[in-house]
Amino acid sequence: MEKVPMTSAGYAMLQAELKERTSVERPRIVDAISEARAHGDLSENAEYHAAKEAQSHNEGRIAELEDKLSRAEIIDVSKLSGDVVKFGATVTLIDEDTEEEKKYMIVGDVESDVKQSKISISSPIARALIGKTIGDSVDVTAPGGARSYEIVDVKFI
Repeated sequence: MEKVPMTSAGYAMLQAELKERTSVERPRIVDAISEARAHGDLSENAEYHAAKEAQSHNEGRIAELEDKLSRAEIIDVSKLSGDVVKFGATVTLIDEDTEEEKKYMIVGDVESDVKQSKISISSPIARALIGKTIGDSVDVTAPGGARSYEIVDVKFI
């Protein structure tokens, strides 16, 4: 079984989602199915079919969450240090073309969220940054095109 690297915050987020889906969503969907059954003929009952589809989706997500949590390799970022980019690092970059500053935290696939500046360890930019140090220049080939960045800071927050 392949381990799934994640931060402790990412692990807690998945646990919270699992708890929500099992203790809130699952009973709500069961109630919706029961109510739809009470309406009679199931072959033409759109509410019943929608509730069964929601149940299938929810149970699939629960299984996925349980799998990821069981294979989780929690990495405590607060215990990491140094100036080499690795999992859990918060990296400050300067775009060499636009001089725009960007800051990214390298996290596991399950907790990545570009809107929160958390990028997946398997993303093109993270793969290019791993193993580099402050002052290094990296070229990243991403779906948006090739970019060059200079690493100006590496922290483990």
